[in-house]
Amino acid sequence: MSSTKEVRVRFAPSPTGELHVGNIRTALFDWAYARHTGGKFVFRIEDTDTERVTDEYIQAALGTLRWLGLEWDEGPEVGGPYGPYLQSQRLDIYAKYAQQFLDTGFAYHCYCSAEELEAVREAQRAANVAPGYNGHCRNLTKEQVAEYVAMGRKPVVRMLMPDGTTTFTDLIRGEVIFDHNFVPDFVLVRNDGSPLYTLAVAVDDVLMKITHVLRGEDLLSSTPRQIRVYQAMGVAPEDYPLFAHLPFVMGQDNAKLSKRNGEVSIAWYREAGYLPEAICNYLALLGWSPGEDREDVTMQELVELFTVERVHSSPARFDMKKLEAINGDKIRALTPEAFLDWSLPFLTRAGVITGTDAEIALVKQALPIIQERIATLAEIPPMLKFLFTQDFAVADDSVAKIADEQSKKVLQVSLDRLTALADWSHEGIEGVLRTALIEELGLKPRIAFGAVRIAVTGSHISPPLFESMELLGKEKSLERIKASL
Repeated sequence: MSSTKEVRVRFAPSPTGELHVGNIRTALFDWAYARHTGGKFVFRIEDTDTERVTDEYIQAALGTLRWLGLEWDEGPEVGGPYGPYLQSQRLDIYAKYAQQFLDTGFAYHCYCSAEELEAVREAQRAANVAPGYNGHCRNLTKEQVAEYVAMGRKPVVRMLMPDGTTTFTDLIRGEVIFDHNFVPDFVLVRNDGSPLYTLAVAVDDVLMKITHVLRGEDLLSSTPRQIRVYQAMGVAPEDYPLFAHLPFVMGQDNAKLSKRNGEVSIAWYREAGYLPEAICNYLALLGWSPGEDREDVTMQELVELFTVERVHSSPARFDMKKLEAINGDKIRALTPEAFLDWSLPFLTRAGVITGTDAEIALVKQALPIIQERIATLAEIPPMLKFLFTQDFAVADDSVAKIADEQSKKVLQVSLDRLTALADWSHEGIEGVLRTALIEELGLKPRIAFGAVRIAVTGSHISPPLFESMELLGKEKSLERIKASL
């Protein structure tokens, strides 16, 4: 591939569900490479599997990329010079090339039944031979074809793989060689006329002038098949796309990422209160490094620093705790205005607030006291609920913690001193309670303030106590302490 050509990369998911960590890591690297090189990021939907790919999943994929900030230059809802960008709208293109391959001898009709193919595989397994199609239909006579047709068999279109090897240079792994003994003749078109992935992906990459294919390591073995399609299309070797196969993402248990060890949809992380920039920051570190042991990377820095040469070939390990730590850092870096904007949807969705001006004003006052204490946005509603609830009650798991005599004494002393307090500020509240509970009663702060915290906020886990009481107000704070007594 000539280095003078504009870089064109593509993200081409087959959305049979919500996009997951692995999908988005690929999309992120494609996007970053396009932006770094000043090239084009093409978004293509592989939706020929009509039973599993639904419009709902396609729309979810578009929404997820937009939420993450991975805007595409060509694709659905954007258009472009090489559309359409949904494979279901390109079926006539694939049919044309399949027929061309038949006419030129690169492909042939295969009439073998599923039972016959399975019998061949069984015999190969018994003989300890690499499984694959045995070429039975490569050179059928007209009489044999007529016999199969008379039997009502509908053929698939199968690509003929010549003897020899396929060699290509992977930008991450170096030279890769595939022996064709392990790449048998493969199906391009099913017997119902629908194209398979190997035909559609290769044809699209050529027609959309894709220059670089960055994708998961699990697709490495499909590369010689795609190169064979390029050959059948008459593409010169110097015009083949360059391949870069990204390392696997493993779970903490060193098993391939799954739902059990972190591979859940990006929609789940969104609902759980992870910021898009935190997700992108962390996924960028899975198989790539900005250098200098850095872990905090902005989207702009990713664009500036990303090169394929910095992508590792060894598997990356997904660590939820590290993602959570990065998310906490990104939350702390938000401006007050941005933090408010991110927080309000979580509070309204949880039913903590309805969105009145007064509620939003109180939220704005409360957010600074929790911004340093949370790792996800989903922690905000339980943290601030005590400020807004109309039917306040101490949480069941905290009731016992204020039922002993010492707690009752703490609460009674606190009630007496706070009732007389004129300066209802967090400094005034702290001064009164420290004097009464620590200096005069001789209690440790955890014991002294723990009972007050539970009585006022309903839980032993809350924002800073004195600031919380200031925000709640004197009347409500005293009411709750009385109720707890």
